[in-house]
Amino acid sequence: MKKLLSIFALALLLGGCDKLASPPPSFKNTDLTGLDYAKDFALTDHNGKPRTLADFKGKLVIVFFGFTQCPDVCPTTLSEMAGAMQQLGKQADDVQVLFITVDPERDTQELLAQYVPAFDKRFLGLRGTPEQTAKVGKEFKVFYAKVPGKEPGSYTMDHTAASYVFDRNGKVRLFVRYGQGVEPLVHDLKQLL
Repeated sequence: MKKLLSIFALALLLGGCDKLASPPPSFKNTDLTGLDYAKDFALTDHNGKPRTLADFKGKLVIVFFGFTQCPDVCPTTLSEMAGAMQQLGKQADDVQVLFITVDPERDTQELLAQYVPAFDKRFLGLRGTPEQTAKVGKEFKVFYAKVPGKEPGSYTMDHTAASYVFDRNGKVRLFVRYGQGVEPLVHDLKQLL
């Protein structure tokens, strides 16, 4: 009888263990946990420092691909990210936003250094050669292409209008769609923080 009671007590104890474990996060954006792409990049930041994803280990990282002459998607996205950083308050120090240019011909280090931190001084602009940009675009499965403008020699860029979020260990976790506003991003970042 003692043995039966001991087994019953152990079963109750173990049955309660899974109730103590925290539930998996419930994201408002697309959960990419476990994907086998978007693993790394090797680019230079707007201060001239070589960067890889490992440089930001311990922080959440948001990666957005765009270009400085973008009339709508890029400034809107960076503004929303800046708004998210404000809402996160002190927790924002554990988040790094990276803007990777898809237009390295025009987006010089100096131009990125003026443009990107204008949204939030903690944001970093990254660039590479056209070949490095193509390699990173392929690794992240990002579309971008030159579109000729109305004037000879002028052009704009079509590009994927979404962001990737990486956890503190450098693993891709979320795909953030364009134009959702600040709230879904803040919700998801808090889940990961």
